[in-house]
Amino acid sequence: MFTGLIERTGTVKKFFQSGEFYTLAIEAENFSGELVKGQSVSVSGACLTVTRNDSKSFDVQMMRETFNRTWFGKSLRAGTKLNLERAMRLTDRLDGHLVLGHVDGVAKLTELKGTSVKEAFFAPEDRNLLRGIVEKGSVAIDGISLTVINVSSKNFSVGLIPETLAGTTLGNIKPGNFVNLETDILGKYVARLTGYNSERENGNYLASLLEM
Repeated sequence: MFTGLIERTGTVKKFFQSGEFYTLAIEAENFSGELVKGQSVSVSGACLTVTRNDSKSFDVQMMRETFNRTWFGKSLRAGTKLNLERAMRLTDRLDGHLVLGHVDGVAKLTELKGTSVKEAFFAPEDRNLLRGIVEKGSVAIDGISLTVINVSSKNFSVGLIPETLAGTTLGNIKPGNFVNLETDILGKYVARLTGYNSERENGNYLASLLEM
């Protein structure tokens, strides 16, 4: 489990398929040396397992499900920048929100407004994911804990402050780029417990539940 507060960014060295798995080698000095083989690490929002590490780089493995559900299968290559976060400890402050690292799908940046403080609009490939996103709620974008500003039937927007732009991969994002999206786990449990399902037509169903 993670908080959505990015510790640093890393750079892809290699990305290749090995049997039923995909192996991703990431260069991340002053981060890799603190990892342990078998440990979980968030890589741009996806919880992956460390299989090798030294003081300058580390390897993680992913299943085909992760490859298909994330943007990794679309545009991951050597030189790509990734957001990195180690798993939280029970004694840590929860400064972001509870992020599992279980990516729900991908979203495309459609518009970017502002200068030093920006409002970014994202459209999920699966519109059903919008039903798990509520105004002023939390969402993880490429592993980053962000607060939702607005939600419509087609997209949602979040605010990006200078600290986020400087310390994560979102500082270089452009319209048309894809990101990994994880909706709030609390909303998922509310949906499950209330019998909500993907066939409902009301996109504001979860929001109306929270207002009750």
